[in-house]
Amino acid sequence: MTDRDSAPVRDSQLQELKREIRAWARELGFSDVGVTRADTGPHGERLRQWLAKGYHGEMTYMAQHGDKRYTPTSLVPGTVRVLSVRMDYLPAPDSPKQVLTNRERAYISRYTLGRDYHKLLRKRLATLARRIDEALQGFDYRAFVDSAPVLERALAQRAGLGWIGKNTMLIHPKAGSFFFLGEIFTSAPLPEDAPFERDHCGRCSACLDVCPTDAFVAPHLLDARRCISYLTIELKGPIPEALRPKLGNRVFGCDDCQLVCPWNRFSRPTAEPDFQPRHGLDNATLAELFLWSEEEFLARTEGSAIRRTGYQGWLRNLAVGLGNAPTTIPVVEALRRRADHPSELVREHVHWALRRHGLTP
Repeated sequence: MTDRDSAPVRDSQLQELKREIRAWARELGFSDVGVTRADTGPHGERLRQWLAKGYHGEMTYMAQHGDKRYTPTSLVPGTVRVLSVRMDYLPAPDSPKQVLTNRERAYISRYTLGRDYHKLLRKRLATLARRIDEALQGFDYRAFVDSAPVLERALAQRAGLGWIGKNTMLIHPKAGSFFFLGEIFTSAPLPEDAPFERDHCGRCSACLDVCPTDAFVAPHLLDARRCISYLTIELKGPIPEALRPKLGNRVFGCDDCQLVCPWNRFSRPTAEPDFQPRHGLDNATLAELFLWSEEEFLARTEGSAIRRTGYQGWLRNLAVGLGNAPTTIPVVEALRRRADHPSELVREHVHWALRRHGLTP
């Protein structure tokens, strides 16, 4: 954000611009947009307490940058308002529960079946910021999509886009939680939306009860070190052996706490072509994915968030899935072919999987 002289602006002009922003956002494929002041409220203290307990595990980046993650004005000096947007991503038609119950299939979190959302959202947000700048000059705008330390769910709640549920996800009462978030930091004093104060989870504990690894310490409190998304994406070393059977066939991320949420009956299928499944990843078998060469992995995950885990991490996760699969010829043959893999990380998980089937590595 640069230092620019803010021109005097009338309240009526700002109100009209806000109405136009909502229309532009929908034209760009965003499901909703809200505006909040540059303040995350009590969420900053909750983050500090979470970090102090070590629940972030190896995600050291969560503890970096001082107060910039929860203080927008520290991250971008001069920020007065934050625009928070959301974009639905759930593919349609989709049957995630059917994949989860077929233990020979590989379950991949629904947000990553298509192209990586970062570039698409960032481009759309940049376009939205440019339109706002053209309409209201003399102010500054900066867009973020996981590209900086931003406490995005907190800002979205403060901008009226939903409440943070017991599963720590942002939930919208008319759209569930299967959506991406992005932000525009601005020095323009746009009219604020009211924060979403009411928690609609009530007595429901479905998300806490269904978690395969018991990662929720309490409602609204997640120990990431036990979360399957952390174990299959963020963790770079061996997956703790005691947790491996609990992963089932989940090989990249986990959606269980969203799939059981009653509010997700209101989730809307995405109309965005880039979020549709590619390479059959929504219904592929563990064995076929495990036999991908590194070249195939790189080719078929080009432009995908799956690249984050790396090829060895991909094989590690699939080996665990195969260890939890039924003892069939394709499963055993796939494991046998990787038993002497040059990576110690991969070998260790393959040998564990073979022992799960009563076989000698």
